[in-house]
Amino acid sequence: MSGASPDSAAGGRARSAPLMGRDTEPTLFELSAPGRTSWQLRTTGVPEWAADELVPAGHRRQEPVALAEVSERDLVGHFTRLSHRQFSVDLGAYPLGSCTMKYNPKVCDTVAGLPGLAGVHPAAPVSTIQGWLALVVELEEVLCAVTGMAAATFQPAAGAAGELTGLLLMRAYHDSRGESRRRVLIPDSAHGTNPASVTLGGYEVTTIPSDERGCVDMEALRGALDTDVAGIMLTNPNTLGLFEEDIEAIADAVHQVGGLLYYDGANLNAILGVVRPGDMGFDVVHLNLHKTFATPHGGGGPGAGPVAVSERLVEFLPGPRPARLASRHEPEGPAAAEGAASEAAAPVDRYGWVVPARSIGRVHSWHGNALVLARALAYIRVHGGDGLRRVAERAVLNANWLRVRLSGTYDVPFDRPCMHEVVLAASSLKRQTGLRALDVAKRLLEEGFHAPTVYFPLVVDEALMVEPTETESPQTLLALAEALERIAAEAAEEDGLAVAHAAPRTTPVGRVDEARAARTLVPTFDSRK
Repeated sequence: MSGASPDSAAGGRARSAPLMGRDTEPTLFELSAPGRTSWQLRTTGVPEWAADELVPAGHRRQEPVALAEVSERDLVGHFTRLSHRQFSVDLGAYPLGSCTMKYNPKVCDTVAGLPGLAGVHPAAPVSTIQGWLALVVELEEVLCAVTGMAAATFQPAAGAAGELTGLLLMRAYHDSRGESRRRVLIPDSAHGTNPASVTLGGYEVTTIPSDERGCVDMEALRGALDTDVAGIMLTNPNTLGLFEEDIEAIADAVHQVGGLLYYDGANLNAILGVVRPGDMGFDVVHLNLHKTFATPHGGGGPGAGPVAVSERLVEFLPGPRPARLASRHEPEGPAAAEGAASEAAAPVDRYGWVVPARSIGRVHSWHGNALVLARALAYIRVHGGDGLRRVAERAVLNANWLRVRLSGTYDVPFDRPCMHEVVLAASSLKRQTGLRALDVAKRLLEEGFHAPTVYFPLVVDEALMVEPTETESPQTLLALAEALERIAAEAAEEDGLAVAHAAPRTTPVGRVDEARAARTLVPTFDSRK
């Protein structure tokens, strides 16, 4: 049934598509005109049926659905113009701390778009998806080598799902030992998803403060440990961008009371090929493939948060898991006699699904976001082991260059070598000029850069968390540093602070009243008004 647009119902207020350069983009309803369609099929050969003949009266609407009626040209133009109003990793530097928003090689997208990968239904019979299973098994082996773990599951759809999976594995492990543990330790600088995941996992959060160097306070940690602790969630480097130098002592202390160590893989980009979580003593590791291994992310997906575990937790992994079932295919019958010797000398791997002995069951429908896995393996194959190490080295080098360059212009709360991200602060600027971290972030948008993360970690006043990633050139880093310096200098000038408070002035949407937006939600749009 054709829908009636609000424009046609209101007497034809439709107007033609706007010219490029217009300040505001009209809605599809404003572009609507009665009778327009975005498809052009001369005839389908299928007879027309009235909606009244197809849908029983009790299931029909009393009024037509309010749908915009637009041409294909206007429809494509509308969404293309909207896409030009966005910022992305392909357009420029995206120094969003803790997120690893880096440019991703297009070869990975090409691989993920291959028909043999993209065109396979997840319910296809095992015999028809041997290549897919081989890909996933190889990726599991590579990621276990990178992390120092024994096995992995690819079911979790992203990092937060990986966190919950890791906590459920913790619970299954302790339950198997007849232990009912209640608490999970989390540093005060942890990612916000950590305490949320702990609560969803049925545990209570015990917060461990940071010491003066920005690392876990060992005295506070030891004071919080007892046999009621299921484990600790942390990442290394931590969320301040600093390496936990006492990680071996942390692992020993937690293991001594029977607890497990969970590694939040958000910061894995800093240590690829240099050090492994398994070697630090971690028992559970989640990986953000969409951050570290080449899938542009944001806006809710796509993501992949595989969880790798040490040997003691393998039997609890979600199932089913892809696995190599056999490594030899023997020729059969007289017809196979010719070439039998060569086939026997070259074993053929066969793959299938297995369920771990004490599996916690499924944590995701089907087998995860599979095309993200294909991108990740392509990224790893392109770089190789030595290339992955260079990824980490350059990410760390870029962050430290910014730390040194901007020290003095901005506060550096922990002014020592950082890892892949540096935490700056605008606290002195706020006291001296009134310039806040939020003002810096909004003003930076006018300079052509995405804003850094602000006000996180929470333990840093007026925090600006910058992660340049390894993909940005020295020239881009210099331009970013000069923009940040210029913003700080402007605040001390006459009317400079007003400029910062008004920013951004050149973006499609300017500064919004965030407090008001949070308190006064926009009412549901009624297209008929």
